[in-house]
Amino acid sequence: MSPVSKEIVDMLDMLPEQEQKLAYEFIKRMVLAWDRDFTKLTQVERERLVQANKEIANGETVDHNDINWN
Repeated sequence: MSPVSKEIVDMLDMLPEQEQKLAYEFIKRMVLAWDRDFTKLTQVERERLVQANKEIANGETVDHNDINWN
């Protein structure tokens, strides 16, 4: 979690429950306006995706057929 995210969480925790709900709805609206379908990646998600693609390209993954799912 980024320092700003942690600070926001800490501030939200100081609010009464009803005000927390209001703040949540406000943040939710901002996120939906920025990415209505939740398709944009955060910086952390982008880094993880790049790393995963490198692992796939280097053959560092396990094929699903090689896993005993039972």
